[in-house]
Amino acid sequence: MRSDALKSGVARSPARAMLRAVGLRDEDFQLPFVGVVNTWTDGMPCNFHLRELAQELRAGLREAGVLGFEFGAPSVNDAMAMGTEAMRASLISREVVADAVEVVAHGYLYDGMAVLVGCDKTIPGGAMGVLRSGVPGIVLYGGTVAPGVLDGRKLTIVDPFEAVGRFSAGQMSREEFEAVERHAVPGAGACGGQYTANTMALVLEALGLSPVGYNAIPATVPEKREATRRAGAILADAVRAGRTPRDFLTRQSFLNAIATVAATGGSTNAVLHLLALAQEVGVALELDDFDRVCRRTPVIADLRPWGTYTAWELYEAGGSRLVFRRMLEAGLLDGDQKTVTGRTLSEEVGDLQEAPGQQVVWSAQKPIKPHGGLAVLRGSLAPEGAVIKVAGTERMQFRGPARVFDGEAAALGAVLEGRIQPGDVVVIRYEGPKGAPGMPEMLSVTAALVGRGLGPQVALVTDGRFSGGTRGLMVGHVAPEAQVGGPIALVREGDPIVIDVENRRLDVDVPPEELERRREQFVPPAPRYRGGLFGRYAALVSSASEGAVLRVG
Repeated sequence: MRSDALKSGVARSPARAMLRAVGLRDEDFQLPFVGVVNTWTDGMPCNFHLRELAQELRAGLREAGVLGFEFGAPSVNDAMAMGTEAMRASLISREVVADAVEVVAHGYLYDGMAVLVGCDKTIPGGAMGVLRSGVPGIVLYGGTVAPGVLDGRKLTIVDPFEAVGRFSAGQMSREEFEAVERHAVPGAGACGGQYTANTMALVLEALGLSPVGYNAIPATVPEKREATRRAGAILADAVRAGRTPRDFLTRQSFLNAIATVAATGGSTNAVLHLLALAQEVGVALELDDFDRVCRRTPVIADLRPWGTYTAWELYEAGGSRLVFRRMLEAGLLDGDQKTVTGRTLSEEVGDLQEAPGQQVVWSAQKPIKPHGGLAVLRGSLAPEGAVIKVAGTERMQFRGPARVFDGEAAALGAVLEGRIQPGDVVVIRYEGPKGAPGMPEMLSVTAALVGRGLGPQVALVTDGRFSGGTRGLMVGHVAPEAQVGGPIALVREGDPIVIDVENRRLDVDVPPEELERRREQFVPPAPRYRGGLFGRYAALVSSASEGAVLRVG
């Protein structure tokens, strides 16, 4: 065991003395040691219940003859941070969580690692840390929140965001507005649509880093605790077998994961996170892989924000296993890919129980949409690429004058004050990985546009990113970003912006010689942060087209 280097032999007596102080007995030193990194917090609901799950996990490990030791890692809540300076911490927190897992694994020479995750960036951050640790590992998602209910209508966190737009437009009373706020989030669990958390939870099951079916179990059903205890036994088996994620993660695993995002109309954030995860294990993955997979993968799950049902209702219908079964039947997944259990994806889906008459997951032969939920655009405005969630819009072409804002706050003010008109293209820049820094999500703006009834009538283009709750003709991840002199920095008020999804184009209709003249005059703004974590991040982060990962050296 790797941990023997820390706990076995005469020279390790001081280490054993420290461990005896926290309750270890003689026989415990013969067992494998596992680190359990918990992103629990009582500062928000998504991770609020992870303490209880950690106890179940450690009990499952102990029953299987493995000792688990618990550590904390931070979690930034995207829904709370949205539209404020706090949102700059969101994507940066992915790297902090990954670093925390990595440093615990190496600092204690653990034989395995488990990470309990909830809100958006803890999921890829936890997975990145497990991959870096080089030991057997597992990532366990706390599960979705139950839908809120108001006057018989199911709510998610996106409803308060859109209510802001409706209220500011005088389309709802203060009493109605406050009722939405009070009922949208009824308890523990992550945001309840196929937003970023539930998208990435599905992705980790497809990759095999989470037990198939586990992440789909909602936060507050009794089955979650039971499944968490069983997950301890799964990790214990992987530790004894020496089965690490690098043993089963392949390029095809990642293509499977992309296909699940496409089939469920999932979050555009999955692009950033899958690119980052692939780099951790040396798997070749590029932006165009997402477009290729999405072109051949139909949308088969009718899920919010663009569809009808919540993640809780997906669980009731049959959960992630049902999605995988439909995709396997249609040849959209490679079922021979291995998972953390050592079994194949096809084998793990075998015990599926589908709810009779469910309407959430359709067949690939009669899909909701013929092509997947994402598309990659390129052109004079995005030479390195940009990403659009086509599941959230019916419009495939748009041309309109640019309304240019150097930051999200100015754009949100314009929306709420009624200064954005039908036909406009809202351009928000200097919100990329370096420029913000941290590439904030634009849900406050996009939801306000939808709430004011402008969703189908305007487009938005940004070098920032979007919440999984975003819907409409919204193009993000524009690269190169404005801070490094990308073409989005050269756009001026009124320039015609052309979005052509069918031909995968994103252009500013300005003569090349004029753009070149503007480029010669371009001076980047001074960095917002010159030191500390945010300054280091801005100095080291790569382009969104590469996953916004930190460069080494």
